[in-house]
Parts: sequence; structure tokens; C-alpha cells
Amino acid sequence: MVEIKTAAELEAMREAGRVVARALEAVRGHAAVGVCLLELDEVAASVISEAGAKSAFLHYKPHFAPTPFPAVICASVNDVIVHGIPDGYRLRPGDLLSVDCGAYLDGWAGDSAISFVVGEASPRDLELIGTAEAALEAAIAVCVPDGRLGDIGHAVARVGRQAGYGIPADFGGHGIGRAMHEDPHVSNQGRQGRGMVLRPGLVLAIEPMFVSGGRDAYLTAPDGWALSSADGSRAVHVEHTVAVTEDGPRVLTLV
Repeated sequence: MVEIKTAAELEAMREAGRVVARALEAVRGHAAVGVCLLELDEVAASVISEAGAKSAFLHYKPHFAPTPFPAVICASVNDVIVHGIPDGYRLRPGDLLSVDCGAYLDGWAGDSAISFVVGEASPRDLELIGTAEAALEAAIAVCVPDGRLGDIGHAVARVGRQAGYGIPADFGGHGIGRAMHEDPHVSNQGRQGRGMVLRPGLVLAIEPMFVSGGRDAYLTAPDGWALSSADGSRAVHVEHTVAVTEDGPRVLTLV
């Protein structure tokens, strides 16, 4: 069931989104060569706790996972696309890191992800990140009343495919509100002008995922969580929680 949020509920979700944005900002600021992923998880956990919020990821167990997620952030390095579990790995120069974070505040969820390079970045990595961010912006721009759900996937895929990147078919964005994952599923590929009509009060987490090698295939780690590119090429993931409003798209996961 798709839930439409009231103006007051959107304001509450904005505060949850602000917590997530601050956590990601803190993680980005702490990430450096030699820092281990578990340290970054602790940084995010501290920001969320100090805000009086609760992690949306810790102990979360969706249908595809064999075990609950054991951390506050997803930390996906280099060829890992999404859902990387933070561990003792220490960041190295040139690592491409995607960090996904979600939180509940006063019963409402926020969800967002960023990607960046630790140390000096190669032009190819900067292009990959920039393209994903451009795809996210293009998708946000079509989140308007009377638009269609397929417009969002079409916008993401158009940008990604033009750059020659792969797009994992089975994973994408989702509705969000009282629960982190709500209806509808938001594919990163779609047909323009098709699908559910976008109504004011609809809130979606939009999350482009691109694979630099151009293949859509991915591998699932033995832990059942991390997805990595099948060809070993580097991958990127960015995300915002976005509300459809009468005044146009409203990004809820900004500081």
C-alpha cells in the first residue's frame, strides 16, 4: 500500500532526513587513509544517538538477507555496489567508498547515500561519481505531481546508459515513511510516462547504482548482504529521500 504523507508528516520526515545527512557528513569528514570501516560506523552511530534518533539499518532483516544487518551504515568499497558490512578494513589511497545510512526520528525514517574517493581520485572515478549524482538530480527533477513512476527510472537509466555504465536490475529505490522500505519499488530503469501517478505527499528514496565496467551482473557475498560487480569493476551508489509536493520535488535528506 502506498501511503501519502501530510504536510506535518513531511516536516517530521525532514528532521529525520537531517539526522541522516549529518551522519553522512560526519562520516565523510572522518574518512581518511588508514581509517577502518568500523570507525566510520561508530561515527555515524554517535551522530544518530546524539540526535535522539535510532538507526534504521542496525538489526534490519529484509526478505533477501539470511541474517540481520549488523551495523549502522553500509560501507561499500571499490567493486562493492551496495550493502557492504563495515569491518576492520582500513581505507587505502584511491579507494572508492559508498556509504548508505538510515535513521528513525519520532517514528519517521530518512535514508540517503553518498560516494566519494579517499585520497587522490582518478578521473574515471570522479566521472563515475559525477554521473551517478547527475542521474540522481535528473530523477529528482521528475518527482512532480502527475508525473509517473517510470519517469524516475527512465531518468536514471538515460544518464547511466549514455555513460556506458551497468545498472543492477534487481535493486533500486523505494517508498519511505513510517518504515524505511515501503511501497512502491522505484526501479533504476523505466519507461517514461508509464507506471503509478506521482501524487503530492508521496515520499521516495531514489538511489542510482552504477557499475563502471558496463555490465549489469552482480555477485552476492557469502554474508548474503554485499553486492559486488561481477566483472570486478568499480561501482557507485548515491541516494536521497525525496517528497513530491505541489511546489515541486523536496529533498528531505539535506543538512
